[in-house]
Amino acid sequence: MEKLSRLWLWGDTWAVTVQSDQVARGVEQVADENRWRPGGLELLVAILVVLLIFRSQLAGLFDTPALQTGATIFVSIVIQALPFLALGVVLSAVIAAYIPATFWQKVLPSRASLAVPVAGAAGAVLPGCECASVPVAGGLMARGVAPAAALAFLLSAPAINPIVIVSTLVAFPGKPEMAIGRFVASLVCSVLMGWLWLKFGKGEWIKIPDRSHLTGASKLETFRLTASHDFLNAGGFLVVGALAAAALNVVVPQTILDTVASHSVLSILIMAALAVVLCICSEADAFVAASLTQFSLTSRLVFLVVGPMVDLKLIALQGGTFGRSFVTRFAPVTFVVAIGCAVSVGSWLL
Repeated sequence: MEKLSRLWLWGDTWAVTVQSDQVARGVEQVADENRWRPGGLELLVAILVVLLIFRSQLAGLFDTPALQTGATIFVSIVIQALPFLALGVVLSAVIAAYIPATFWQKVLPSRASLAVPVAGAAGAVLPGCECASVPVAGGLMARGVAPAAALAFLLSAPAINPIVIVSTLVAFPGKPEMAIGRFVASLVCSVLMGWLWLKFGKGEWIKIPDRSHLTGASKLETFRLTASHDFLNAGGFLVVGALAAAALNVVVPQTILDTVASHSVLSILIMAALAVVLCICSEADAFVAASLTQFSLTSRLVFLVVGPMVDLKLIALQGGTFGRSFVTRFAPVTFVVAIGCAVSVGSWLL
């Protein structure tokens, strides 16, 4: 009986100890969750501070003429594009946080075939980069908007909004036809893709997404989450695109660029492929295209039309949002239609 009492007492002590450990771990977990951790924005600021402090030492690395030329091209692209990128991200976050999704159901026609061109045209007044347009389009579908209309908006918003058109005018001074051609070709492509999905698309090919990870407890928190996410994402691709443009102008021999650019069909395909690979935000891609002076205006228009609609970043975003069945069908068709629209408009206007 005494042994049994000791075992019982030991069991109670062990249970209390386990419960105490669990409580302690819970407190530590809560404290760990509340502990501040540096994010991507803080890391970006830290890198900029380091570059500013050691700018004189780093300048010595660019003594060769080729590196100096590449650095000049890179810096000029980033400096010209960054204000448009930041403004686009802010306005996109305002739309995501403060414009209710029911607004779309009120302004779009109930008939899907008419809702497609209206949604495509709406991209001209509602700024947003392609990174933001994917979750916005998913949110529209989740609230009952026809997928064909939401997809038309997804393609048009990052391509024809006012910030993109103004940035194109700034990047191509004295050539307003580039901005006009971009607007017309992108709008036509987005509407055509909406109608094609309405005609041939199937419900089992697309899934309605959940975008709750960018929704905060308040509108201000939603704004902050959306703006920081889009800026860091788009800003990183802007840097990659500027580096690639600088490398094309410095590393690749001029004779190769001239040979490719002189072949009309090959130059169009190369610029379309570059748009897919470089993944530059639409608020900044015009400055990269303007730097590639070896290529014709039509081939550069292809770059500007294809990029905001089909690139590796968007393929990944669309696949993760709408499913693999959707992106394997939608992206290749969009790529072909975008090239066709850009070439048609370019041959007529440029």
